[in-house]
Amino acid sequence: MPAITGCASTRLLAETDDTPARDYSEEPYPVRRVDRSKFAARYHPATLAAAAPERPGSIVVDTANRQLSFVESRKLIRRYGVAVGASGHAWRGKAVVGRKAAWPAWYPTDEMHAQAPGLPRRIEPGPANPLGARALYLFQNGHDTYYRIHGTSEPWTIGTEASSGCIRMINEDIIDLYGRVAVGAVVLVV
Repeated sequence: MPAITGCASTRLLAETDDTPARDYSEEPYPVRRVDRSKFAARYHPATLAAAAPERPGSIVVDTANRQLSFVESRKLIRRYGVAVGASGHAWRGKAVVGRKAAWPAWYPTDEMHAQAPGLPRRIEPGPANPLGARALYLFQNGHDTYYRIHGTSEPWTIGTEASSGCIRMINEDIIDLYGRVAVGAVVLVV
């Protein structure tokens, strides 16, 4: 399946790299604004006119281009820059958003504990939590895949292969996406 970003009919409608001055004062933890000028323009959030290959409300992650697209309508997508799984950790497939969480706690997997002895069993929510401000939990056949689309305490990783398979987003971006996506939404990672 061709990636949304490769569609010949794609055209930029609005670049929102300086996301409107959203007030994050009601968040329980600080949301650090990211200087988007340090990122290539293709990783800035943007609304695009594009023929979307998936249904409205779904998410397509293009791992090769490090971009996530939320399908707003058959002719409109919202694109964000992301970090993807590091070599040997990349995940591809089709899933659904089985759960959403704001400021989630993080429970490293047994594999992560084997790779990093001494890693806590639980990392409390907050600005230093690896899941960041929001998380979308990916499920297949009613079971948690342990892969997530989530914020990050390491925004400099956007545009890279850095994670253990999860899709990382700048906290400001995952907060925006979280408000748009519903539990049950289809997620295609290609």
